[in-house]
Amino acid sequence: MKFKNIVAPILLFMIYSCASKSTFPVPVVAGVKKEVVISSIAEGKNLYENNCANCHKLYVAKEFSAEEWKPILHSMQKKAHLNDAEISSISSYINSQL
Repeated sequence: MKFKNIVAPILLFMIYSCASKSTFPVPVVAGVKKEVVISSIAEGKNLYENNCANCHKLYVAKEFSAEEWKPILHSMQKKAHLNDAEISSISSYINSQL
């Protein structure tokens, strides 16, 4: 029993310390919790990297303005078979990088 009380906290500390510490800049959105925004940005990054890279190189978000990204994402949405929620997450990720 004492062994578990000593090893468990040490193991949890080791797992926590090895976890990814990457962060994304969080845009201020009135009425939306930060956790939801961060989740959307992380999901958007994952979708962007795993869907867009299947057909072409990934572009750096800063290569285009927010207004230039809108038609690009709209046209790619159809080709990549992404729904509105997924394209919204990708858009959130890209806008967080501008």
